[in-house]
Amino acid sequence: MAAGLLALGAGCGSNASGEAEGNGALKASLTGAGATFPYPLYSKWFDVFNKENPGVSINYQSIGSGGGIKQIIAKTVDFGASDAPMKDKELDAAPAELIHIPTVAGAVAIVYNVNDLDTGLKLTSETLARIFLGEITRWDDPALAADNPGVNLPDEDIAVVHRSDGSGTTNIFTDYLSTANADWKTEVGKGKAVDWPVGIGG
Repeated sequence: MAAGLLALGAGCGSNASGEAEGNGALKASLTGAGATFPYPLYSKWFDVFNKENPGVSINYQSIGSGGGIKQIIAKTVDFGASDAPMKDKELDAAPAELIHIPTVAGAVAIVYNVNDLDTGLKLTSETLARIFLGEITRWDDPALAADNPGVNLPDEDIAVVHRSDGSGTTNIFTDYLSTANADWKTEVGKGKAVDWPVGIGG
């Protein structure tokens, strides 16, 4: 489960400005950056808010959770967004006290593309961890066959793909793999960025 969090801090941003106009209307300019996962929802929220409050502009860059955390620590944005809460050392490095505000929740899904497959595949957590560890490298591996009895699996290599940037989604997925597989927990662990044993970063 992915959870979108906003990290807000008084006086953190270097570009924040705001005031109330004589008629009581809001006037402000805010900048933020961070997680890609909640971006579609944030974009909609900010657009609707701007239409009702045309004096307020909110610019959000979806650069990944790690980037959002770095930018709010560097005081280049007014708020950051992350799928994973900031660590104590990150909070200690912030220029002001930060507040985490949960905003959205959703699922992290695993996708695959297998040629000439006429049914969906089942992947147990153990099998999935072994694929990302590089222990299972072909679609017709006995472990995959055991997960999918009666399915005609192709004799083809598995091409593993993963996020390459600092990502809250990566934190959630690697936390799941750490829970599912002891080798993953000790050899790779969890985090917004990890040393992936195999695969292509994208």
